Amino acid sequence: MRHRLILLCLVMVGWATAGSVCALEFTADQITKIDGRTHKASIYYRDQMWRIEHHSLGPVNVTIVRKDKQLVWLLLSRMKHFKTLPYDSEQDLRVTTLLEGEIERQEIGTEVREGHPTTLYEVTTKAGERVEQYYQWVATDLQFPMKLAKKDGSWIIEYQHVKMRRVSDYLFNLPVNFQPLEDFDKDPNGERKEP
Repeated sequence: MRHRLILLCLVMVGWATAGSVCALEFTADQITKIDGRTHKASIYYRDQMWRIEHHSLGPVNVTIVRKDKQLVWLLLSRMKHFKTLPYDSEQDLRVTTLLEGEIERQEIGTEVREGHPTTLYEVTTKAGERVEQYYQWVATDLQFPMKLAKKDGSWIIEYQHVKMRRVSDYLFNLPVNFQPLEDFDKDPNGERKEP
């Protein structure tokens, strides 16, 4: 009986440890409001990579960020082409409770968002001499920031329909039949077309 109890404790400690180092994986709808304009997108996220399916009209339908490869692919689905850009940390999604450069966090209250109990914080960050303040709503059941707003109201990022679940590798790879956009500017002999 004692051996079973020890084994059970070891298994539970293993689960707790595994849970604490597990990668963040989720799907959600993202609503971004910047200077009065609203943008909607579907997000598929796994720590070092994420996919953004844009709901607004424009040439780029999908953005795939591969932080692990230090690159970004912009997919132009109608043309079946893609453009490769270097990764920039400015493209990171703000999906952790701790903000970069955070120097102060003050709890303001609680609220229910999307059926999740959340704690509302006022957060202060510092980058060099620049100090910024935000409001952040953290879902206590998911340990996930459901909403982040700059205190001056200039922008808001909100996540809806958040589901913590495994996300397929397929979503973070280039479609097989897509060609580099650079090839679009070449003639059939591989030479660059003259404008």
